[in-house]
Amino acid sequence: MKKFLAALLAVLTVFSLVACGAGGKDDNGPAQQDGSVEVSYPLSVTDMAGREVTLNAEPQKIVSGYYISSSACIALGLTDRIVAVEDKSDKRPIYKMAAPQLIDLPNVGSAKAFDLETCLAAEPDLVILPMKQKDTAAALEELGIPTLLVLPESHKQIIEMFTLIGKATNSVAKADALITYYNNKLAEVEGLVAKLTDADKPVVFMGGTGSYLTTAPAEMYQASLIAAAGGINAGKDIEGNSWTEISYEQLLTMNPDVIVIPTNNFATSAPDYTAEDVMNDAQLAEVTAVKNGTVYQMTTGFEAWDSPAPSGILGTLWMLKTLHPELYSNDQFVADVQDFYQTFYGFTPDAKALAG
Repeated sequence: MKKFLAALLAVLTVFSLVACGAGGKDDNGPAQQDGSVEVSYPLSVTDMAGREVTLNAEPQKIVSGYYISSSACIALGLTDRIVAVEDKSDKRPIYKMAAPQLIDLPNVGSAKAFDLETCLAAEPDLVILPMKQKDTAAALEELGIPTLLVLPESHKQIIEMFTLIGKATNSVAKADALITYYNNKLAEVEGLVAKLTDADKPVVFMGGTGSYLTTAPAEMYQASLIAAAGGINAGKDIEGNSWTEISYEQLLTMNPDVIVIPTNNFATSAPDYTAEDVMNDAQLAEVTAVKNGTVYQMTTGFEAWDSPAPSGILGTLWMLKTLHPELYSNDQFVADVQDFYQTFYGFTPDAKALAG
């Protein structure tokens, strides 16, 4: 085993960054009557890092090292094929409700510390990893294990991820159904907010999970939720694609109409602060959202709807009913959430858990 691990380290040393870029050069099979592509193997797909990945047969044993791809696999009906998952799977309520068997699977670690040994012991024929794991993907490919890299940081990229995983796993019909749902809901939202002028759109500050003195900059997925739902991101002039620290002075200058507290990554509870903490901070007393009491906590207990998982569409809907209840009511929201989870995850959330 020591020699084997040494060989793996050597592979990691040799293989470094690969070219980045969007996919789109997949080898398509014949179209079926429903318009979807009939998948046949061997199959070559282009992942979201622009890497060509070849699968000799339909994958039956999948390792997902990323909670977003794991959630996508559940939505695509691939739960029974997953043989190992990312760290802290026991902390994710969506697994407990929709795929409890994932909780006891081998743990392959996180994006920062991926466990190659555990991954290989699961004998996967497909591994799905976040873009940060380029070196690991190269090592696995060298060992003959097809590996997809995904980067779902926008609505467009989420659709690309659904398409990629659906095709690679011969789950095209379910991927198409999820994509159709996503696109239809986005079109509904777009229609509802189409007549809003800039004056009708509130400035929305989304705090980070660890502190309300962090926020989502322009390139972060959370910014797209705000824009789609008829809001203006308070952090629109900040560059970057990760939570960014700001000062009290910056927050006062932004003077948001609404402050949103996202769910944490495990969606079991709020972040390390509450709406009351924000409201009671004397240094924020002059912020419009604080004066008007428009500080809101996103729904907890399911998933982080502000993350680019399949349920990210629910984050858009939550934002819409919060910013524009005159256009989209809480009752409509609850019905849509129940329909989404019943259709793609096989359970119906209690309406009381979605209230507020």
